[in-house]
Amino acid sequence: MIIYVMRHGETPWNKERRLQGRHGADLNEEGVLLAEITRDGMRDIPFDICYTSPLVRARHTAEIVIGDRDIPIVDEPRIMEISFGEWEGRSCDLNHLEIPRENYLAFHDDPLGFPAPPGGETIPDVISRCQDFLQELLHNADLQDKTVLVSTHGCASRAILNSLFDDPSDFWQGHVPMNCAVSRIEVKDGQPALTLLDHVYYGKEYYHNYYEQQREAEARQESDTGSAVKPAAAQA
Repeated sequence: MIIYVMRHGETPWNKERRLQGRHGADLNEEGVLLAEITRDGMRDIPFDICYTSPLVRARHTAEIVIGDRDIPIVDEPRIMEISFGEWEGRSCDLNHLEIPRENYLAFHDDPLGFPAPPGGETIPDVISRCQDFLQELLHNADLQDKTVLVSTHGCASRAILNSLFDDPSDFWQGHVPMNCAVSRIEVKDGQPALTLLDHVYYGKEYYHNYYEQQREAEARQESDTGSAVKPAAAQA
């Protein structure tokens, strides 16, 4: 079995820096383009089945990448994105935060310690349901000689791969995967191994990591002024 785990393409909420968990938008124009480039890059992979988060951004990405292949696309709720509960849709732009700054920094810098938002999930919650999906997939007797595409989300994709990392406590493995980033799991003699992490088929002109860019800008400002950046007040 070979499993390809893919994050969805860009959405307006990604670009607007809004927390996008169980809610959110469909792909924007660039998101469709990235999915199409990814489809072309994966055109020779003989997928037999696709499992997708039922959220529209992941399913739309799956449909584009699968293209004219006549294979099942199966909705799988266990690989939906983390729920941000009452914080869904709020700004996570570090200059205009609408949630507590310390919580948002923890999501990136201490993800396993990130406290659940009101009505939302923790990272271990997401790992639990995504690992349940992965183990069921790995032990599916009908898929042992098949090639599988999994279309999901940034946090959920890391949760699916978590048990395969050398250090599972390093949840993000350095960064949130980019839109349409693809990772590969190869299963031999019943043993899964991560053989590709965060491959993208598009050029650097489409690379975006808004959080890291803002944190780097804050660090430069702090270095220039010799004092810490004043945290933006959370808005109701």
